[in-house]
Amino acid sequence: MGTGPISTQAPFYSNYVLFFTFFSLPLTINIEMDIKTRVIKINTALVELDKIKIVAKVLQTEGMIAYPTDTFYGLGVSCFSEKAIQRIYRLKKREPSKPISIIISDINMVRDIGKDIPSLFWKMAGEFWPGPLTLVLKASSTLPAGLLGPRDSIGIRQPAPAWIRELLEEIAFPITATSANISGEKEIADPEIIRDSFYGLVDLIVDGGETRGILPSTVVDLTSARPVILREGAVPRSVLLKYLE
Repeated sequence: MGTGPISTQAPFYSNYVLFFTFFSLPLTINIEMDIKTRVIKINTALVELDKIKIVAKVLQTEGMIAYPTDTFYGLGVSCFSEKAIQRIYRLKKREPSKPISIIISDINMVRDIGKDIPSLFWKMAGEFWPGPLTLVLKASSTLPAGLLGPRDSIGIRQPAPAWIRELLEEIAFPITATSANISGEKEIADPEIIRDSFYGLVDLIVDGGETRGILPSTVVDLTSARPVILREGAVPRSVLLKYLE
């Protein structure tokens, strides 16, 4: 892979662009499900091991969680559970053609979910991870097709909050990091709105207080010879351009 200038024009990746666009429509969820939702409160700066194990058990049994990230609240399920992934699509009323990104505990986990990983990936991940930079790679055959983007690609990020990385280490597999909202509507930073919107729809709500909710992660596609910024977010384009030159 070359390290030339980043292009911001990528018609082929319109599905990713649609997915990673920041919206401002009101949240409305009208899906009826018979789920007994559990709510646990955490201090995201220091999460007790017993609470991490509670969250882990839900994910290990193909359950769905609403949880705070370093940007907004997200919906998490095992990235290897086709059943759970389809549940997210139904809940979010999301078009099947729109991909879902995932988060990992450490950079070595990428080797199990990506293939033909370019050298530029390791450089960028080493510089910006953990943090709000999603890197799109070619996906390995271990991932369900319903999770993938154009040309069987997958968006991957290592989140900044230590408790999320500890959770991922506990379960030993990546989880989804799609925003907790209806597809096309505004992301949520307020845990009270999360409760009002998702109680009875997800198995567990992790209330970590209000998230930073300023900008979503920046998304860079690395599946072709020319890196492409699919969305500019918390990591500014100017920083990426300087890094790649």
